[in-house]
Amino acid sequence: MTYNALVALKVRVDEAWSDITVQLKRRADLIPNLIETVRGYASHEKEVFENVTKARAATISPEALEHPAQAGKAEGALQGALKSLFAVSEAYPVLVASTNFLELQRELTDTEDKVMAARRFFNGGVRELNTKILQFPNNVFASNLGFSEREFFEVEDPDAIAEPPSVKF
Repeated sequence: MTYNALVALKVRVDEAWSDITVQLKRRADLIPNLIETVRGYASHEKEVFENVTKARAATISPEALEHPAQAGKAEGALQGALKSLFAVSEAYPVLVASTNFLELQRELTDTEDKVMAARRFFNGGVRELNTKILQFPNNVFASNLGFSEREFFEVEDPDAIAEPPSVKF
């Protein structure tokens, strides 16, 4: 493995992380509209709205956007908060049947799928880069040339993302 090959792997991992942050920001842009739509029917659920808002802010914080481990922690919190929000929405049949809510849910589900695909691609690149950095003879010179192992993007609570948030009719 040559220096150039390590550079290529590092660039691929950086690009994959950038793809993840784009999807995280896209999802974060959808959440305020979702909150407002649900709030129109369930205005008394203040705590649920606050939890989703805080979790959303954590996923797009500079720390989360720069560090996969922090992003994973924020992801788990957001998924839990969104599940609570969708649980509230289930109590309002008119809400879950509204065109605006259905469109937001479809866009959110689509974005969640893109985040999961980007996460798999990123983690595959990280695994390949880390393996090359640890293998001989690369391990002899990699750190001296500025290469270090990268963090995987793993959600702290895998059960939180095992099933994307959904609404049952």
